[in-house]
This record gives sequence, structure tokens and C-alpha cells, in this order.
Amino acid sequence: MSELKNIDNFNYGLDKIFPDADDFLPLLGTDYVELYVGNAKQAALFYKTALGFQSLAYSGLETGVKDRTSYVVVQDKIRLVLTTPMPSEGNNDLNEHLVKHGDGVKVIALWVDDATKAWQETTKRGAKSYFEPTKESDENGEVIRSGIHTYGDTVHVFVERKNYKGPFLPNYETWDSHYNPSTVGLKYIDHMVGNVDWGEMNIWAKFYNEVMGFANLITFDDKDISTDYTALMSKVMTNGNGRIKFPINEPAKGKKKSQIEEYIDFYQGAGCQHIAVATDDIVFTVSEMKKRGVEFLYVPGTYYDTVGERVGEIAESMDVLKEHGIMVDRDEEGYLLQIFTKPFTDRPTLFFEIIQRKGAQSFGKGNFKALFESIEAEQARRGTL
Repeated sequence: MSELKNIDNFNYGLDKIFPDADDFLPLLGTDYVELYVGNAKQAALFYKTALGFQSLAYSGLETGVKDRTSYVVVQDKIRLVLTTPMPSEGNNDLNEHLVKHGDGVKVIALWVDDATKAWQETTKRGAKSYFEPTKESDENGEVIRSGIHTYGDTVHVFVERKNYKGPFLPNYETWDSHYNPSTVGLKYIDHMVGNVDWGEMNIWAKFYNEVMGFANLITFDDKDISTDYTALMSKVMTNGNGRIKFPINEPAKGKKKSQIEEYIDFYQGAGCQHIAVATDDIVFTVSEMKKRGVEFLYVPGTYYDTVGERVGEIAESMDVLKEHGIMVDRDEEGYLLQIFTKPFTDRPTLFFEIIQRKGAQSFGKGNFKALFESIEAEQARRGTL
């Protein structure tokens, strides 16, 4: 996929209209996610090898960009931009971000029809501008982008690309590589989770509601998400067509340090905790990722003793799910299968969720206890519980 020729045909599979959302900010989907990383070339190799991404585009010294190097990788509708600062004046924000946070998500870019209007609508409702609408052009046409700040150092960039035919963005060239491992079946970004500090969940839920017109899809309190030791609370915010979902997590009081507190300690502030990516065949996807070295959280075998009674009949073999540690949950619209990787970085911060929806619109509430016990086991090994 060397060009974004199919951009107008994005289909996120489970579009659903949420009437509580004030959709003054039409969002067509997630355009890309940009991660600031210590070594973009090596990070790109990891995402290609371990997760089956393909080379798409490159920006750096050879394209006239002096302050950073970026590699863009793609798998179906998912685009990741991996960016590393170069020694240059004027890019202290990149260096400071890496020193403070380590590798992590900086930009959650949203695809829109009108990036100027998106910036105007959000800033007049109280968003802090990251940058004003800016036109970028080359021989392939023009792109208009704008940006706003959100939780921590994370930003949203609005991308208007209807008049652009290049490989990715201006100042990027096609990245031709002889090394493109086969994909693992990842389709699109299902949701992205933000971790915020004590007492900030409602602040940021209000931000997404009032500034971006999102609705509160579901709320989980510490009774829903807790174990004997730790707890957290979460509000899931969604835009009007349901293509963009942002669960916002904050810690809740428990006997020991929760995963949210651990994340905030090591990330040194609020940020994107995990990226949930959808697949049509989770058994295949997880099998392939394991072959390529990806490590997943361990789910106790006792979890599967009762899960069949809870979720009822499913198409998949429970023995196969148990073999891979894939969890199952059901809501009134169907069921879902999900699994979580261990952190992708040395700091216990960013990780990925693999999810397959068989009608379910929920987020695996019935799996929370088993999942959190698995995370706590990892925290105990790290000495951070």
C-alpha cells in the first residue's frame, strides 16, 4: 500500500450512531498515531517483524527534514508514525518528551473533512491550541492540519487530506523496503485508553463531551474494576458515529498501588496507556504474534473453569482460547474476545490490546478481575505493586 487511494472507503466495521453525542465535529476515523521513540529505525523494524506492519513512508534528512526522522508503517487501516529527534535547535519538545516519558504516544490524529473548522470548533469551546490550521503541500497536492492539546502531553491533530494523493503527508517519500513480513491480521484501531491522575477522569470526560461533542458510552466504578488489592475507575467516551472511542482511566483507592498509579509514576504524567487493535481472527493473530516474539499477559487457567457458563455458546474452541490466554465476554449484542500484551517498552507503560468483536459493543467487563490479577502479578515481579 504505497498510497492512500482507499482513504474514502474506510469502514470501521461497527459504526453505530450515538444520539447523545453532539456531533458538531464529524470524525471520519483515526488517521494515524504518532509515537516518539528513541530509535525510529529500530522501532519500525520491531513493529514490522512482531506485529506485521508494512513500510509506507519516510521523512528525514533525505526529504529535507532536519530536526526529526519518521518512519510510517501500515497494516490495513492502521498507520503508526515512529519519530525520533535529530540533534537540532527547535526540537526540544521531542527530546524533553523522550527524557520524561520514554517511548510513548504523542499524537492521536483524527481524520476530518475540514481541519480548519475542527480547530475553530474545539478551541472556541475551550481547547488549548497545539497549532493553528496549516497548509502543507508538495507535487502530490495539499494537506491541512491543525492540533489541540488533551490530557498530559498528548495532542490531537486534525487531518484534512481530500486534496492529497501522496504516500502519506508532504515531506514524506514512499518507503520502499525489501523486508515486509506478512501481516498478522490487524484491521483498525478499536479504541485508545488514556490514563489520568487522581480526580481527573471527570475533568477529561467533560473535556471530550463539551469540547469535542463526545458522549459517555459507559462508566465503570471501583466496584466494577477492582481486585483484593487495586482498583480504578473509567469512563468510555465516544464520538457520534462510534468510530472514535477513548476510555479515560483514573486510580481508585486500594490496598496497593494500581496499574494506573504505576503507569503515571513511570510515564511521569497522564498519557495513552494502550492501543486496542481489531482483528477478524484473534486466534490467528495471537498465534502469529507469539511466533514473532510478542509476550502476552498470563491468564490463570482457572479463569476458563467458569467462563463458558458466563458467556454461553461461542464459535471458538475454549481449549484453544485457553491455550493462548484469550479471554471472552458477552453483552446484550454479542460477545468479544480479547487479550493484552505485556508492555512494549522498558518502562511499564504502553501496551497493546488485541480484540475481536462478535457483535459486542462493550469492553470486557466480565474479564476485568482476571485481567487485573494478571497485571498485578506482573507488578509484583517488578516490585511496584
